[in-house]
Amino acid sequence: MGDDFGHLMNALPAGSAVAVVSNAVDFIPLDDRVAYARNVFDPVEHFRSFGLEAFDLDLRKYFGRSRELEVEVAKVQLIWANGGNAFMLRRAMAQSGLDRILRERVTAGTLIYGGWSAGSVVAGPTLQGIEMMDDPHVLVDGYVPEPVWEGLGLVDFSIVPHFQSDHPEAEAAARTVAWMTERGLPFRALRDGEAVVA
Repeated sequence: MGDDFGHLMNALPAGSAVAVVSNAVDFIPLDDRVAYARNVFDPVEHFRSFGLEAFDLDLRKYFGRSRELEVEVAKVQLIWANGGNAFMLRRAMAQSGLDRILRERVTAGTLIYGGWSAGSVVAGPTLQGIEMMDDPHVLVDGYVPEPVWEGLGLVDFSIVPHFQSDHPEAEAAARTVAWMTERGLPFRALRDGEAVVA
């Protein structure tokens, strides 16, 4: 959850509702995902351990049903997006209409958005360059084939996670940073544990 998790907790009223989005790993078999949550880390249980009303929000259930999703998250104070493939997550947000909901409610100050890895990547203005870290063409049933390159625009710079970290994607992150630097694109490279608070 990063080194600034306490900052996030302080921003949430006690007992807040938290929707955890894990669609970035929809390409991973369900059994493997369940085993990871049970044996390594379960973000839903982590939030619950702090007294928050956390639940899994599978955006695939809302593809083409954005109004129903809007009702589902109307009383949610935090939407947290886990890591995985940023392009798959961004497609899920577009197909469900969560991208519109996030932009409207974050701007209005009625919702906090957070996430790690892919969940942070999609917060920027674009996913250009992230194809060096994530395959934009990974698909599973129900997803449209075309990648969504536009980010949520919640911050005005791209986020490159896992930079100079003990992580399998650290080398790809370094290539992405070099690519963005050469093109003069605004970005922030984060080491694991670092966070952007905006």
